[in-house]
Order: sequence, then structure tokens, then C-alpha cells
Amino acid sequence: MSGPGAAERIAEITLDERTVLRRSPEIERERAGAIADLVDANRFAPVSGLAGPFRVHLSTAEGRLAMDVASLADGGGDETIQMPLRPFAGLIKDYFLICESYSKVSRGGNLGQVEAIDMGRRGLHDEAAGLLVDCLAAKVAIDHATARRLFTLICVLHLKAPTHGLGAHQRP
Repeated sequence: MSGPGAAERIAEITLDERTVLRRSPEIERERAGAIADLVDANRFAPVSGLAGPFRVHLSTAEGRLAMDVASLADGGGDETIQMPLRPFAGLIKDYFLICESYSKVSRGGNLGQVEAIDMGRRGLHDEAAGLLVDCLAAKVAIDHATARRLFTLICVLHLKAPTHGLGAHQRP
């Protein structure tokens, strides 16, 4: 990426692995795809004026998302952007339920059901992305596509129980 705004982007992103469960292959594909797509194309501009591009580390604690943002620019700084996750609780729960349904139906081969569930999943993703853009607006400017991918990663960070719709998950 070059030209104006090229620095307003995430160049590297990691997730807090301290509380991560061993993830199913489906979840690993979702996580890896979201990270690859996010790094490939995104808009991320902290309102504080911190110069990019950025390295971002995502974690959750006490019902909040923490984005540790480090500037990769010469003389850059760092900051932590926090946001409550309570507004996303229902969307995250619904996302896991839709993913579970999608996984079950896709194994059965009913194309019509797979397409309908996938449309619902995309709609939920769009709703969550819009909410994420709004919730972060006072702290960082992001576009819709970036917000969609960040929502996927927020969901991955919420995997705490033995199963969450995308296959079995076990502690390492």
C-alpha cells in the first residue's frame, strides 16, 4: 500500500494467547483468514495522531477489548485503546450459534440452507462491524471491512468454553 493514507494501517496484528483454547481447524482458518485479509487491506487511524503503520495486539479482560497499538514509524509511540464489549455480547453469541448451524448444515450438503445461513452470518457480521465503527469512532477511525475482520478476531478471543459452534476446542 502506498500514497496518502498508506501509514493509516495495521501492518501486524496478534491476539492474546495466554487464555486461548486449542482451536478447531475451522476457527484457525477463520482467525488466519481474518488476520491475512486485515493486514492486506485495512484503514486504522488513531485520533491521537499516532503515526503508522501499526503493530496491534488484541486482548480481552474484565469485559473490555484492549488494543495495544505500537507505531512502526521512526520515533513512533504507543497507546492502548480500550472499549467495553458488553454491546457486542448478543452479537458474539448469535455469531457462534450461526457458525454452529452453518457447520452442521454444510456437512449435510443442503445448498439452499447453507446459502441462507451464510447470508445471515454476513448480515450479523455487517451489524457488528457497524457497531464496532461507532464504538471506536472517538478513538480510532476504521473502515467497514477492517471492522468486520476485527469482529471475527474479537469472537476468536471469546472462545472460553469447550465448544462454541465451530468444532471442539480443548486447552493446550
